[in-house]
Amino acid sequence: MTEHTSTVEIKQQAKNLGFDLVGITSADPIDTAQIEHFKKWLNAGCQGTMNWLSNNIEKRFDPALLLDGAKSVICTAINYKPPKTSAQIASYALYEDYHDFIKNKLFKLADFLKSQTSQDIKFKACVDSVPLAERALAARAGLGFIGKNHLLTNPQLGSFLLLGELITTLPLEPDEPLEKKDYCKGCSKCINACPANVFGNFFDARKCISYLTIEHKGEIDKELAAKIKPHLFGCDACILACPYNEKAPVCKSEDFKFYADRLNISDEDEIRRSLLDTRHS
Repeated sequence: MTEHTSTVEIKQQAKNLGFDLVGITSADPIDTAQIEHFKKWLNAGCQGTMNWLSNNIEKRFDPALLLDGAKSVICTAINYKPPKTSAQIASYALYEDYHDFIKNKLFKLADFLKSQTSQDIKFKACVDSVPLAERALAARAGLGFIGKNHLLTNPQLGSFLLLGELITTLPLEPDEPLEKKDYCKGCSKCINACPANVFGNFFDARKCISYLTIEHKGEIDKELAAKIKPHLFGCDACILACPYNEKAPVCKSEDFKFYADRLNISDEDEIRRSLLDTRHS
């Protein structure tokens, strides 16, 4: 804790800023079992052409390597479940660019912490473009569990979650992970819903429609290409099939801009132009 501010106050301030979930974990490395699994996943080639995932593996699993002297990680999440989903466009793309949106809120949270203490504290705001195992950290901070679809899932808010982390040199009392149990017991709806059968011993991004329509560069195998329609940008099949998401509330944020007109976009070039126009505006 800071000399004046409790973790309860920090979490309340995060909620005031618009975060739906917030938890705290240490800046200690992620457990070695998860690191070894990730390396095996890479060795199997499941990352496809996303070669950057092979870079900075040590930093990815050790937050202290991203910020010298790091002691804590404040993990946050925003619920982005839309009022209406599209079969063609991933739900997150119906909103403004979440990277800047979340990062700006993390900077404001850092400003709050600095105002509450005389300590010389440092911060690093992370929103998925930084090499960091954010789902593993969020689970360790008690924000949710990792479901069979490999997404962080909260029992109340589901897995329509955008994550952000504030690494800091400030020592804070960590939260406990959720109770250890099989939250997906008896359910395989997300696996069965996947149009490309990406779930096996590893999640195979090379088959994933989200990967193929957003990240992949070059030609697409004809068999996989046949499975892409009607998707233009991303795929929510495994998310929409999850029972936790059926019960989850829609996004309540009034300042996270939702572009309802994108629900009617039917051309790949048009959706890409729309996204670029938003991010450059």
